[in-house]
Amino acid sequence: MKNFKDKIKTALLLVLGIALASCGTSRSVGGKALTTRYGDSESLKSPAVQSSLSAEKQRKYDYFFLEAMRLKGQNDYAGTFDLLQHCLAINPEASSALYQIAQYYILLKQADKAQDALEKAVQYAPDNYWYSKGLVGLYRQQNNMEKAVALLETMTTRFPSQLETFSTLLGIYNSQEKYDKVISTLNRLEGKIGKNEQLTMEKFRIYLQMKENKKAFHEIESLVKEYPNDMRYQVILGDAYMQNGKKDVAYDLYKKVLAAEPDNAMAMYSLASYYDQTGQKELYQQQLDTLLLNKKVPSETKATVMRQFILESEQGGGKDSIQVISLFDRIMPQNLDDTQIPMLYAQYLISKGMNKESLPVLKEVLDIDPTNTAARMTLLGDAIRKEDYKKVIDLCEPGIESNPEMLEFYFYLAIAYNQAERSDDALSVCQKALKHITKDSKKEVVSDFYSILGDIYHTRDLDKESYAAYDSALVYNPSNIGALNNYAYYLSVERRDLDKAEEMSYKTVKAEPNNATYLDTYAWILFVKGNYAEARLYIDDAVKSDTEKSDVIIEHCGDIYYMTGDVDGALKYWKQALEKGSKSKTLKQKIEQKKYISE
Repeated sequence: MKNFKDKIKTALLLVLGIALASCGTSRSVGGKALTTRYGDSESLKSPAVQSSLSAEKQRKYDYFFLEAMRLKGQNDYAGTFDLLQHCLAINPEASSALYQIAQYYILLKQADKAQDALEKAVQYAPDNYWYSKGLVGLYRQQNNMEKAVALLETMTTRFPSQLETFSTLLGIYNSQEKYDKVISTLNRLEGKIGKNEQLTMEKFRIYLQMKENKKAFHEIESLVKEYPNDMRYQVILGDAYMQNGKKDVAYDLYKKVLAAEPDNAMAMYSLASYYDQTGQKELYQQQLDTLLLNKKVPSETKATVMRQFILESEQGGGKDSIQVISLFDRIMPQNLDDTQIPMLYAQYLISKGMNKESLPVLKEVLDIDPTNTAARMTLLGDAIRKEDYKKVIDLCEPGIESNPEMLEFYFYLAIAYNQAERSDDALSVCQKALKHITKDSKKEVVSDFYSILGDIYHTRDLDKESYAAYDSALVYNPSNIGALNNYAYYLSVERRDLDKAEEMSYKTVKAEPNNATYLDTYAWILFVKGNYAEARLYIDDAVKSDTEKSDVIIEHCGDIYYMTGDVDGALKYWKQALEKGSKSKTLKQKIEQKKYISE
């Protein structure tokens, strides 16, 4: 027994959940089931045989079973197994304990013992649906379909309200290609829930599989007779005829429906398909126009038709894109009341690499629905790529109003305001954004907001607030390269906390070793600390990487060259910085006096 317990511990402690629904036991009190937290009253009914136990044994059984379920809730699987065995020693015919212990045998891959326990549980509690369902599941796992089907057939009678049983039975019969059994089961199910489209179409499909076409069409014809005023079923019947080569009969049905309901979108589309399949391309196009340009047809239906039209075009090699675009262009001028058609059009244009052409369509989407985030973000991405900050502002300001929880709009708006030298607005936007921060907000985005605040505070000589903002940025994202660089540089300019500044700056250089700005910052910190030789190595790399030839980087290069004893090199770089329009207060003095002068 000790070895078996060890086996349970190793196998079951890895299990996160039990494969079958748990259930317990109950005692009858005043004719009512006393339920516990381990299951519903149906699954907790003790089998009738338990009533033959003495009152003392019944109390013992109930105590140990409930204790087993308590241990199970604490994931003490070995203890649970021991107590279940003890329960069965008290009452070998206790279905609740048999059902529970069967789960353990399943997990231990002892299928024979699991099957024996579940079969006994069903035998002693035949009215418990969950026991029977569990046994069916085990039979199917073992590929014992004969026993599974036999039990399911019994369950359809014993538990007539459990429609899942019929569904499982249909699945097995379908896989076995026992189509007569499928039809029989569908007829029984139809007798319980009534005739409906889903059941009828399934019977239609099965009869076609059985090559009993007459019976197949009779099924849909009976649906039409059952609901004579529902034109949808007549269209379905027409579609069935179309799919099975009876195109003329289908055509007559479509025309009949459209005579009764001229705006029936389903019939219009089916008639268009008829024209397409019979090679009448001109009539096909006319019928599509009739459908898609009809204001009474819902946009949702039009979008569905266009998706199908696009799919057919793509399956044909996508050669009909001009036709697809032409069709969209004819639909768009209508007074659309939702965004489905323009969004679909924009997506199609983007998929064809026609991004520029998609932009006015996306603008129409926003005119209809300002809260459409997908359209706004696509337009925003285009504006950012073009560095059109005025457009960014025009998109983000209403974006915040329509989607106040969308932090991306605040972020790009703050950047755009900065570019437009509207620092007050940038500060205000960042502060508003931080009010919308939640535990689910991306930490990188929050960090970026604090980094922007740090930059803004520094431009206002609010160093204390600036450094506090940078600290917050690095709490949310210690790898925020922009915050690390600016924080480090501003500390070096003030000649304070230089070790901290060097450590932060080195992280940026390691992350982006070819970034001229980060190399310049690191070189300058080394310069301020007096490490001139090492500073020269990094400033040389900065100058090489600087494609924009920044006057600040060039002047720093001159300063560092001077402190390494290269006066001629220093003068060369100082003069270059002056030519670049440097606004340094001491640059002209450096050149005139041929020496480094600190600002």
